[in-house]
Amino acid sequence: MVKNLKWKASLIALVVGLALWMGYPPLDVKDKDGNVTEEGKVKLGLDLQGGMHLVLIVDTSKLSPEEAKDAPDRALEIIRNRIDQFGVLEPIVQRQGKDRIIIQLPGVTDRERAIKLIKSTAHLEFRLVSNDPGLLKRAMSGESLPDHELKTMKTREDKTEELLVEKKVVLLGDALVDATTEFSQSTFNQPYVSIAFNSEGGATFAEITGNNVGRRLAIVLDGTVYSAPVIREKIPSGRAQITGNFSAQESNDLAIVLRAGALPAPVKIIEERTVGPALGKDSIRKGIRAIVTGGILVLCFMAVYYLIAGLIADFALVLNMVLITGALSYFHATLTLPGIAGLVLTIGMSVDANVLIFERIREESRLGKSLRAAIQSGFKRALLTITDANLTTLITALILFQFGTGPIRGFATVLSIGILSSMFTAIVCTRLILDLLTHGKRKLNKLPMLRLVRNPQINFIGMRKAAYVFSIALIAVGMFTFARRGEANYGIDFTGGVIQQYKFSKAIPLEEVRSVLRKIRVGDVPIQQFSDKKEILIRTVDDNSFEIMKEFKNSFEGNRFEIMRIEKVGPSIGKDLRGKAIKAVIFAMIGICLYVSFRFEFKFAIAAITALIHDVGICVGAIALTGRELSIPVIAALLTVVGYSINDTIVVFDRIREDRKLMRKATNKEIINTSINQTFSRTLLTSLTTLMVVLALYLFGGEVINDFAFVMLVGIITGTYSSIFIASPILIDWPSRRVR
Repeated sequence: MVKNLKWKASLIALVVGLALWMGYPPLDVKDKDGNVTEEGKVKLGLDLQGGMHLVLIVDTSKLSPEEAKDAPDRALEIIRNRIDQFGVLEPIVQRQGKDRIIIQLPGVTDRERAIKLIKSTAHLEFRLVSNDPGLLKRAMSGESLPDHELKTMKTREDKTEELLVEKKVVLLGDALVDATTEFSQSTFNQPYVSIAFNSEGGATFAEITGNNVGRRLAIVLDGTVYSAPVIREKIPSGRAQITGNFSAQESNDLAIVLRAGALPAPVKIIEERTVGPALGKDSIRKGIRAIVTGGILVLCFMAVYYLIAGLIADFALVLNMVLITGALSYFHATLTLPGIAGLVLTIGMSVDANVLIFERIREESRLGKSLRAAIQSGFKRALLTITDANLTTLITALILFQFGTGPIRGFATVLSIGILSSMFTAIVCTRLILDLLTHGKRKLNKLPMLRLVRNPQINFIGMRKAAYVFSIALIAVGMFTFARRGEANYGIDFTGGVIQQYKFSKAIPLEEVRSVLRKIRVGDVPIQQFSDKKEILIRTVDDNSFEIMKEFKNSFEGNRFEIMRIEKVGPSIGKDLRGKAIKAVIFAMIGICLYVSFRFEFKFAIAAITALIHDVGICVGAIALTGRELSIPVIAALLTVVGYSINDTIVVFDRIREDRKLMRKATNKEIINTSINQTFSRTLLTSLTTLMVVLALYLFGGEVINDFAFVMLVGIITGTYSSIFIASPILIDWPSRRVR
């Protein structure tokens, strides 16, 4: 016995030591000036540190089938080269599907510059300019000329000049071998881009300049004339200059895209999620506050209610958080805002295993067993229930990971690690401490606990028909409201559109904002104000964020603002996300149905799925009734509700299965009613502890995660109700041989 305890203690010490070593410090350590003195081991997602997430689609419609085949791969390589020279720390550039490219740029705050650098096709052309004033006059009058086209060029004085450029391209940019930024000595250090051709391109350039002395040569990039110098003499060096009214940064970016090469086809941004550093810091602060508040509430409750056993559960909970942090570091997982929500939820759910164990120990002690025997029997009886309950939640988390986007995958990762970690701490760590306390000369002989409900004898089954009517009425009202709202139920994740959130240094009247937006013809869009009227959130159909920011700068000069976030989802992405969300819910239901059928009976699976549909229906109705929207985080919350609800239901089902063997002469109604009453205390305790942490998330988690927390609050209450009044009673009303 002693040898076995030492072996377990050594194993736990080793696991916890590794977790501490791998996970410390979890976040960046900073000095008083805000400088990072030690980098954190857990990577933060873009929504916590700021940055950009882009999904591009490569438009190959104008390419031949042969060219289109490798265009996405070539575009990927060119974009990666541009970003590498842009100087982004740990960027992610990878291909998705047939013609899409995912880009993640941590810490990038200059959104306009980054998008311009990525999207620029960099198609460089050299064309001769017509020196016939008559032709120019005809073109300016609107006449179409077959061999020429009219182009407008900006001059250094911020004026424009009309040029008649030949359509024939005399030299392409694919002959380019280098492009660098240099500064002109004759024009007050004005930056320009110096370009160099390969030997073949240099020979062609020398021939063009030699044959056209006195004419102007237009340098055209992506259809825009940047400069059109007069050819003074033959240029045999193979070098040229692109001048224009550039800043040093603009000329540097132009040199980058020219060096990296031209994209084989245009790219279009179909999804964008930009988060400013201020919102990231705010999310971390609020997330940590929610974790700390929820954790303290649970720790205090467990210590007060279960006394010594509660302190053991608290210790296991702290170990659980250490193990999760270590696992996130080991797997190089990225912690996102939904991931913080997963941590908060894990705190509540990890207590569940200990509650199951302690309630079983209490029952065994009441049968007259010694404390050591009660602990051994309690763990043995609780083990199967804990495994069943957690595996069904794990199925939901894995399906979320499969069908979710980046942040939701972060949530699924944390939830999966949390489930496995909580099982380990409850089954191994809690057991070890209890065994140590009941071993030796000064062993513990009693494990006192408070009791929330003493021997309940409630006729739950007798209330089932009233519960059915109540639930049907509630779902009907919710679904009617949902149907009535139509497309208003769906956020931009599913419909497409743009969300723009700005934070001003001073409070700003809503009418002034609308007045400014009317100038660019977007005055009728939905606008929300919060945070003492300093923050505004604008929803638009089209991406006009650059025009809005420009107008804000001009109109509110004395009121500085910063971008908090910009989320853009194209219609095609919205359609894909909606399809993935539906698949995720369906596959979660199928996975749970198969598992419950395997572990119990098919009618148990039907009862569980009916309860899950009931819970999802009420949550969706609550979203519609409160005017909220379905988004990817809300779908994650709905699937988490599914996992939580089935967890609760499995505990009752497991007791029903056990009582069937013990109560052979009792009727089905008596068995089920007894089982619900036996698990009633555990159901209330688990719901209460989970509600504490989710309520902390709802109150302190911030605006971005508020809808997620709201759905979880409704889901926990509904899941507790459905496991008692819907899932279990259906076992009575479902036709079967035993009932007949």
